[in-house]
Amino acid sequence: MDLKKASKHFKLKSIRMILQKDLEPLTGYVHGGCSPVGMKTKFKTVFDETAKNMDKFLVSAGKVRNSIIVNPIEFADFCDADFADLVVE
Repeated sequence: MDLKKASKHFKLKSIRMILQKDLEPLTGYVHGGCSPVGMKTKFKTVFDETAKNMDKFLVSAGKVRNSIIVNPIEFADFCDADFADLVVE
């Protein structure tokens, strides 16, 4: 993911990934089980625009080794996510 493209999408000067040590206190999820659904703090979510062309994709179900298959458009609507060009060139 290109963090510069993501920060431009959100109209922010810069963004960074959450540090692993801060992940559980901020989100309630452990590393490997993070999902935009059900977080303690609602973070803005964006998926790469190529996901819109997929019939379905795999996302974390909130626990390590638990995933669900969802339609990307329906999932984005459900978790109030956007789509943007995020691919590193």
